[in-house]
Amino acid sequence: MSACILVVDDSAANVRLLRVLLEREGYEVQTAEHAEDALCVLSKFKPRLILMDIQLPGMDGLELTRRLRKDVTTKDIVILALTASAARDDEEKALAAGCDGSVAKPIDVSSLPRVIAARLAARRATG
Repeated sequence: MSACILVVDDSAANVRLLRVLLEREGYEVQTAEHAEDALCVLSKFKPRLILMDIQLPGMDGLELTRRLRKDVTTKDIVILALTASAARDDEEKALAAGCDGSVAKPIDVSSLPRVIAARLAARRATG
């Protein structure tokens, strides 16, 4: 059975790219455009990993990550921050909010599948 992934991003182009890339790798993919939409999806869909855009309208990805980490039903999901800025302070903010790592935009389509597989394998090994 393939792992389930939730993509939370308000950019339709990023969502399309990630869906095609991840489905080609055999993952089941759901998407959400903003934090409230993601919470609704998470009430029905239990992903093993979330690709979380940090710059979301309304509640940003960092606040959503903090909320997910406090919830017993979502606290163990691997969360990778998607950020347009490769600045070190953005990565530090993402880690402080509870993200397991970050992925810079524009997305490197050749390395992302390996990054995701490694994160999922590491989580399986530890938990």
